[in-house]
Amino acid sequence: MQCSWKAVILLALASIAIQYTAIRTFTAKPFQMCPVTISNPLNCGMLGQDVVDLSFDKRICDDFLYFSSNVSRKTHVLILATTRSGSSFVGQLFNQHQDVFYLFEPLYHVQTTLLPRLSHSRTAGDTRVMLGASRDLLRSLYDCDLYFLESYIKPQPANHSTDKLFRRGASKALCSLPVCDAFSPGELNIDEGECVKRCGGLNMTLASDACRERRHVAIKTVRIPEVSDLRALVEDPRLNLKVIQLVRDPRGILASRIETFRDTYRLWRIWRATGRRPYNLDLTQLTMVCEDFLGSVTTGLSKPPWLKGRYMLVRYEDLAKNPLQKTKKIYDYLGLVMDKNVGDWIQNNTRGSNDLSAKHKYGTVRDSAANAESWRLKLSYDMVDYTQTVCQQVLQELGYKTVSSPEELKNLSLTLIEDKTFVPFL
Repeated sequence: MQCSWKAVILLALASIAIQYTAIRTFTAKPFQMCPVTISNPLNCGMLGQDVVDLSFDKRICDDFLYFSSNVSRKTHVLILATTRSGSSFVGQLFNQHQDVFYLFEPLYHVQTTLLPRLSHSRTAGDTRVMLGASRDLLRSLYDCDLYFLESYIKPQPANHSTDKLFRRGASKALCSLPVCDAFSPGELNIDEGECVKRCGGLNMTLASDACRERRHVAIKTVRIPEVSDLRALVEDPRLNLKVIQLVRDPRGILASRIETFRDTYRLWRIWRATGRRPYNLDLTQLTMVCEDFLGSVTTGLSKPPWLKGRYMLVRYEDLAKNPLQKTKKIYDYLGLVMDKNVGDWIQNNTRGSNDLSAKHKYGTVRDSAANAESWRLKLSYDMVDYTQTVCQQVLQELGYKTVSSPEELKNLSLTLIEDKTFVPFL
């Protein structure tokens, strides 16, 4: 088939025109999902001047912005623990960091609202309700949406202001500018009680603003049983969530709870004092701790793909023995820089003290190394022997040695903590 010379010239000119148009398009209007700097959210979705469905493109852009900003700017940290395991101490390792927005037990409000009579005997239905609401709240808090929390605070805040946030004074970010102007910017050690007294009601709008100004968000909770309960959050592509699971010798947890929650653990104190175990003793107060530990640690140490780079197991005893060194390892795992405030706080709060603050049930001033095995002087051998029986598997898994006599229990020169290393799943 022969083509006339006119047809060849026309084809060549058409080809040149198409290439020229393409070059102009990509040089004059470079493609981008969203502008690099957006001052007005309404700019989002403008992929070009000829976009027809702006609402669809804006939704795509919103998701992209949320994903990219959280991945590049914020690292979300969840301290997963149980009561009297040293979680308040670990929380302070983040609370003292100037770039971290820290919240102390926000899930307390979920529990008291949904399950006001929650006991240690959890039902499957109670657990599902609590976990579903907790995950939704955590997701909102990591997005610095503190308004979502208002639904669980009683009485419900008026005009986004409340004085009922649980342990508000335990968060430095909620006791300093822009949330509270009662203290000078250079005031590092703000007493929790003084914060609540001098700062007045908490403005949730300002609290949300303070959260967005910080580079990272850390939340402590003792109200999530196992790490597997967090899978939906860990796998959420919009979050950059890393879990620090804090564990402690169950014998130490039991001793601390007996001293702290005297009414709830009254029968345990009777057992210790009389040497006879009450017939109506609630043993789930102990067994549930070991079951949750075992289930969670087994999941974490099995290294499932969804936890890769997202899970670190920390023994309280290791942290108590070498607080500065262990804290540096935690920050290395998170990919964050441990600032001077954190180091100074560790130096000032891990030495022995006779101050009343050291005896407060939620206090963090103490001789950490001596406190790690002080339970051996507070529990009877019968109580220790029973704990070792029902918690045998988790004690072995976590590297805690058992004792076989009262004399061995009281011999503090014999450590019951194995030199065991738990490498983060990277």
